Amino acid sequence: MIARKIRIGGQVQGVGYRDALCYEADRRGVAGWVRNRADGSVEAFLQGSPEDVALVIAWARRGPPAARVDEVHIESAEVEPGHARFERRPSV
Repeated sequence: MIARKIRIGGQVQGVGYRDALCYEADRRGVAGWVRNRADGSVEAFLQGSPEDVALVIAWARRGPPAARVDEVHIESAEVEPGHARFERRPSV
């Protein structure tokens, strides 16, 4: 199991990005969370098998049809045992 924190920039708020990312993560069995940031970006914590996390990150580079993804910043993170599913968190 691996964990990654990603930050997505571009036109990613107000276009269903968080809901679509939740769906994609659930579909792949990836746990974690997603939230909007005050600067207009979307931030997510992904935890699961290396293959499934990589597939969700690949999806995040495209996003849902209404989004325009300009950048995805990825960093390694510590696995957090408390995550059993993927959830949408309040904006920060």
